[in-house]
Amino acid sequence: MQPDVTVLIAAFNDGDTIGRAIDSALAQRGVSVEVVVADDCSTDRSVEIARGFSEHLVRVVELEKNRGPGGARNAGLAMASGRWVAVLDADDTIHPERLARMVRRAEADGAQIAVDNLEVVREDAGGSEPMFPSEQLQDLPHLSLAELIGTSLLFESTFSYGYMKPVFERRFLEQAGLRYDETLRIGEDYIFLASALARGGRCVVEPGAGYRYHVRAGSISRVLEPHHVEAMLAADAAFLRDHDLDAPALAAQARRTRSLRRGASFLSLVDHLKRRAPLKAAGVALRDPAALRHLGMPIAARLRRLSALPASSRAAEAG
Repeated sequence: MQPDVTVLIAAFNDGDTIGRAIDSALAQRGVSVEVVVADDCSTDRSVEIARGFSEHLVRVVELEKNRGPGGARNAGLAMASGRWVAVLDADDTIHPERLARMVRRAEADGAQIAVDNLEVVREDAGGSEPMFPSEQLQDLPHLSLAELIGTSLLFESTFSYGYMKPVFERRFLEQAGLRYDETLRIGEDYIFLASALARGGRCVVEPGAGYRYHVRAGSISRVLEPHHVEAMLAADAAFLRDHDLDAPALAAQARRTRSLRRGASFLSLVDHLKRRAPLKAAGVALRDPAALRHLGMPIAARLRRLSALPASSRAAEAG
């Protein structure tokens, strides 16, 4: 029998947490679930742990070469058989009623995508809080492309709607020919959701927090570098070539592009300062004076903000 939902988990050296993630997916109530784990050449026990579950419930695909988060998700999508596909990061968990609630809301609305609030679980402090104020999402019954783009600004907001973990109707993904951009190591989730919306996907918003994003001490595993931002700019340029955007989305995209360019300049400026090359840093500042404003954000505060990002985007605030 076809499962209601395929839970797609991309893994890379997540042996400490992947068992917990799989357990939470299999604990879903009100829907039938299959789990697909796509392992991106882990060198720890990730595959061993995933294969320890019943193969009738958890299928594992091992990539022959490291393809990054987008490539791992694409490999998992190729194996998915559920009517819906939900993305779950290997170090996060989901509440038992989440998938049933989201599928029910999407189907009642005739939507092809559903997103919900996230519960930020701070493991070191022992507390949790919603990522977005519930009243903010209650006033947002549907997520538009302009709203997604408009909040996905680099270093300018703590959270954006791009951090939400959507549930997609698999038939819609197939008909739209959607796959993750494998050239991106950061920001692949954002561009995938943006493409789904640009291709006519209707996205309903569930204001309740069903996805549990776990923040651990020392969870910043990657450093955002200028080439990451350049890759995001290139992906955005391809996105604009491939889709016709309405006026609100185009205006939002213009703001995002300015944000990314300013962020790239800022990162380049910081790199020159670290290398004790003040003349090169001054050159960057002269070319893009707006990048200087990020220097006013304390390093500790910036690191705290970065540590609050979902696993696939922890190094970037652009989603």
